[in-house]
Amino acid sequence: MVAAATVVSVVLAALLAFSAVRKLGHRPEVVATYTRVGVPEDRLDRLALILLAGAAGLVAGLAWAPLGVAAAAGVVAYFVLAVAAHLRADDAAHLPTPALILALGVAALLLRLATL
Repeated sequence: MVAAATVVSVVLAALLAFSAVRKLGHRPEVVATYTRVGVPEDRLDRLALILLAGAAGLVAGLAWAPLGVAAAAGVVAYFVLAVAAHLRADDAAHLPTPALILALGVAALLLRLATL
């Protein structure tokens, strides 16, 4: 269980960091995707910081499981809202990415809980 929790947490943390870097870059195609679902460009930096905090919490949670549980729960909440935003905006083309990250977040949460 610990090995699986470690692998899922590290992969998820890497995806979160990658997503944060994309948001921080404010590239036109990234901005357009978020604008389409109702997120103004000036909020991208804050969203990136939330993702980086989640990534850091997942990695630090490998040493202290309760922190990993809290970080995974936060990631799940963030991506439930992201999926909802894409559904509300009828943006099915961009739905697979947040849905996949949500699934990894749920897996990380369940695996972390199992290691307590």
